[in-house]
Amino acid sequence: MEEENKVKLHGTWISTYSKRVELALRVKGIPYDYLEEDLSNKSPLLLQYNPVHKKIPVLVHNGKPIPESSIILEYIDETWKNAPRFLPEDPYRRAQIRFWAGFIQQVFEAMGKAFMTSGEAQEKAIEETHEKINVLEEGMKGLFSEEAPKIDGQNFGLLDIVVCAVLSTHKASEEVLGNGVKILDPERHPFLSSWVEKLNKHPVVKENTPPYDKIIGFLHFIRQEHKVFPFKSLLQKKKE
Repeated sequence: MEEENKVKLHGTWISTYSKRVELALRVKGIPYDYLEEDLSNKSPLLLQYNPVHKKIPVLVHNGKPIPESSIILEYIDETWKNAPRFLPEDPYRRAQIRFWAGFIQQVFEAMGKAFMTSGEAQEKAIEETHEKINVLEEGMKGLFSEEAPKIDGQNFGLLDIVVCAVLSTHKASEEVLGNGVKILDPERHPFLSSWVEKLNKHPVVKENTPPYDKIIGFLHFIRQEHKVFPFKSLLQKKKE
């Protein structure tokens, strides 16, 4: 029998989706057991807990599985109501934050294209990333009245989690893409750059960020894999 309030997380160390859930659990102070999944050889438990998509992350609470990171984050916030709360009480504000969380996912997808392509296609993916980052910069300035949100034990919201998962390791991505590519430019994106810098200094974020060299190594591997097997890699990604 599962212990009362026992929490387990099935994930992978490099996944931004896993990182979102880990950050949520840690900032809430929720104890959990972490199970690293090999996506090329998924565990029977993962397939049992998420038979529809067969993907990570999956949160298991008292033996009951919850898949999909966005659903997991809201489940955590609704189940553990202690601070910080990830979504505000005001319905309109909640709707705004959900909208921008979805848009940040589009930024992540554009960044991913840059790693899965080369030549002209990669240039278009980088251009698309810059366009979306520019929109996000202006949108966040409007949402937070020009001042980056306060981040502490009482304030660490859904957008903090999603922005951190997608952009906190942007320097590693820039290094691997090379050719002077900038994902976040402090001069062009002062709001986002300041926000990400604050997030990266937060103790929970520091503890939850893999070593820089490990991230670089993985990104180089992904980049090389897509140069050698571009179509195969794209198909595999769709299956994950």
